[in-house]
Amino acid sequence: YFCRHGERWELQLKGSGKTPYSRNGDGRAVLRSSVREFLCSEAMHYLGIPTSRAASLVVSDDGVWRDQFYNGNIKKERGAIVLRLAKSWFRIGSVEILAHSGELDLLRRLLDFIIQEHFPSIAMNDSNRYLEFFSTVVSETANLIALWMSVGFAHGVCNTDNFSLLSITIDYGPFGFMDSYDPNFVPNTSDDERRYKIGNQASVGLFNLSKLLQALKPLLDPRQKQLASQILEGYGEHYYRRFTELFKTKLGLLGENENDNYLIAFLLKVSLLC
Repeated sequence: YFCRHGERWELQLKGSGKTPYSRNGDGRAVLRSSVREFLCSEAMHYLGIPTSRAASLVVSDDGVWRDQFYNGNIKKERGAIVLRLAKSWFRIGSVEILAHSGELDLLRRLLDFIIQEHFPSIAMNDSNRYLEFFSTVVSETANLIALWMSVGFAHGVCNTDNFSLLSITIDYGPFGFMDSYDPNFVPNTSDDERRYKIGNQASVGLFNLSKLLQALKPLLDPRQKQLASQILEGYGEHYYRRFTELFKTKLGLLGENENDNYLIAFLLKVSLLC
């Protein structure tokens, strides 16, 4: 799909029914979650956070059975379909599944397609193109999660299948925004172990990127593997630097001061106690 600005976007229907990727689910969506995705993805866009977009929402007359609070109380709800758009829907899981199944030829072709279509700064004849690709995904993922934290957004299900290779926010499921600062905030009522609490998002990002590196390793030579590991080690520094920049902007702090980080941490702690 091409928009009037000459950009190419991929269209995807959420809630239209079973596809080859539906696993054991029915591939349907209910109205309440569809409205939430439509509104939040558009809100995130206008907050300046990379995200998929919502083009339309159609309400269905078909009933969809859902256990909203995962407490065994299944109810029939009205179905809906969201037409959502993104520059690409490829995720870390898209690469991971090919490496896991040993389909290295297809993995190489997929990566080359993604780089050619979405990473124009990387030359296709560069023998280090997969390394450059990984470096970009690491830094942009750190940037994305720092942006989430700057507005108190918790994704809810931060697994490798919900992390975009273009480092945009995708797959709005049980997401939420904090009303007040709480690093233990969990928007997903089924996340009993609090694995994806908001305070864990940066660490989960690192875990997912390590899975991406593991998937890329069969295509890297020994020197490239070593450099890729060093790039991954720099993720924390990328995240912390961007996080600090965003919160300094919120506080109106100008220039560099060694006490800036202390002030940010202090104010977050005060917010937690309030």
